[in-house]
Amino acid sequence: MVRFAFIAAFVAVLGSDSAFAQADDVARGAYVFAAAGCAGCHTDVKNNGQLLAGGRELKTPFGSFFGPNITAHPEAGIGKWTDADFIRALRHGRRPDGAHYFPVFPYTSFTKMTDRDMLDLKAYIFSLPVSAQPSKPNTLGFPFNVRFLQFGWKLLYFAPGEFRADPAKSAEINRGAYLTQALGHCAECHSPRDGFGGLRTDMLYGGDLNHAGQGTKVPNISPHRETGLGKWSEADYIELLASGMTPEGDFVGGDMGEVVANSTSKLTPADRAAMIAYLRQIKPVEQRVRGGN
Repeated sequence: MVRFAFIAAFVAVLGSDSAFAQADDVARGAYVFAAAGCAGCHTDVKNNGQLLAGGRELKTPFGSFFGPNITAHPEAGIGKWTDADFIRALRHGRRPDGAHYFPVFPYTSFTKMTDRDMLDLKAYIFSLPVSAQPSKPNTLGFPFNVRFLQFGWKLLYFAPGEFRADPAKSAEINRGAYLTQALGHCAECHSPRDGFGGLRTDMLYGGDLNHAGQGTKVPNISPHRETGLGKWSEADYIELLASGMTPEGDFVGGDMGEVVANSTSKLTPADRAAMIAYLRQIKPVEQRVRGGN
């Protein structure tokens, strides 16, 4: 009986350690979830949709995409996904069946995430309430609805692989680069695109005067003094990321308002400072009309 009691106690300790480890994974995943802004594209806030149940429309020149259900529901969501499936989606932009995702899903940025952050993110998503709501089909015209063609798009615009720190930069700047490039995927909205939907690498973070072909303006967040944020102080940056207030006393709205509310305001002050340090030292880019000189 004594031996049995000892074994039972030992197993209980092991089980407790495992539970603590899983809780840590979920807690870390919640932070990654906020930094990556997952709620934005996968929640139909306008129609009071459940968190991550999908349905939010994203209009593009190629048609409308709808954020899919990524709750852990086994049929309607991603509940059957393995860890390998989850990593494959974020690292390589491929579904569990091998088909290519359309790059409206920013795997082109998420590919830079560490495996640890990916798996912690999965642990958090799988801890949330599930939804049986079916994902809405995208409404794309031919040939943009042909998934196989994404193979060619990837050859032109996609370089998979985990973020690599620049040894010539400080730890703070490298942390800011990881948060901005990988998790925050800031370039996806704050850079112009060419006719095939690929990012203009010569104008990264230079804003877009015709975002998603809708005539809306996305600001230049490079340190260009005239068309970007080159005249902003560090305090200006901090206030924007923490509360959404601009140096003029206005508050950002729309998509950026959601980013502040759901993402940057939830980061630690150190991580916000790291993002600012990174953005203040990137190449200044002059914002100009698409196709202009």
